[in-house]
Amino acid sequence: MPFLIVAVVFVGLLCALDLTLTLGVVKRLREHTELIGNLSGRASIGVGEEVGEFTSVTVDGTPLSREGLADDTLVGFFSPGCPACKEELPKFVEYARAMPGGRERVLATVVGDVARTTDMVAQLAPVAQVVAETAQRGTVGPAFQVAAFPSVMRVGAKGGGRSVVTEARVDLDRRPSPAA
Repeated sequence: MPFLIVAVVFVGLLCALDLTLTLGVVKRLREHTELIGNLSGRASIGVGEEVGEFTSVTVDGTPLSREGLADDTLVGFFSPGCPACKEELPKFVEYARAMPGGRERVLATVVGDVARTTDMVAQLAPVAQVVAETAQRGTVGPAFQVAAFPSVMRVGAKGGGRSVVTEARVDLDRRPSPAA
């Protein structure tokens, strides 16, 4: 009988420990969900904000700057180490293919190690002006204040060569309209 009492007490203590650890995990998951929500809520500059100055060169050798962006340009940022980017890339390509104005009105920036970005660049090149940059040496990403990947937005001309964000989160599941 004493053995049975000890076993029941042991199982009770084990269940209490398990419950305590489970509550701790739930608390941490809530904290992480809040952090991820805050990050995805502000992945880049917002609507109406001006794009910063940048100069770069596309993968086909064309110089590119903020002043060279056409009015109503689709802009996307991708990284090869990002699972969501791999999921969104085909949608971006289809959306870009349907953009009024074609390739001149689409800018795609692939951020990462050159060896790992080759596949993404190849998929994007037919439908977009593509810039490949590293996180440490890029000028396009910082100009758009990109903090998370993928980031897809639309930019319009404000006058004087300035560009502002007209749509901060483009829904790639719908067809593009002439102006957002």
